[in-house]
Amino acid sequence: MRRNFLCILIGLSVGILLKIFVFDIKKVEGVSMEPCLKQGSYIVENKLAYGLVKPSGTSFFVKWASPEKNDIVLYYYNNHTVVKRCVAVENEKLEIYEDSGYSLRVGEKEIPLTEEQYHRIRNSEYVPEGMILAVGDNYEESVDSRDYGFVSVRNITGKVLWK
Repeated sequence: MRRNFLCILIGLSVGILLKIFVFDIKKVEGVSMEPCLKQGSYIVENKLAYGLVKPSGTSFFVKWASPEKNDIVLYYYNNHTVVKRCVAVENEKLEIYEDSGYSLRVGEKEIPLTEEQYHRIRNSEYVPEGMILAVGDNYEESVDSRDYGFVSVRNITGKVLWK
């Protein structure tokens, strides 16, 4: 009896530690990442992708990597977990155009901008140090870095491991 209780207690403790520091399952809310991530689907977050994140999700105990271009990352914005694609990393050049509509070019990828988004980021030639540019795949429906600015790497809680 006592042994069973101890096994259950150890199992629960390991499960809680895994959820807090290693993996988490999240439900996709919204259409900003369609068609890659469908609304209502579930994803597995790898919380160890970039380091050991503090449970509050606002910084790292230890950091060993940074997001790379095309990673699908999770971060906190306005007290909500957000899922977006990293389209540019720190010190990456941004080309912003206003001819025939507003757009942002990062490498080979061209991302449309509204006039308001254009005015917000038009003076940014490079992604600032310690930041990324995170954009949803569904450009028309996504509220992302084009709207609220660059995302601090410190706010990133993990990377989508499985979708």
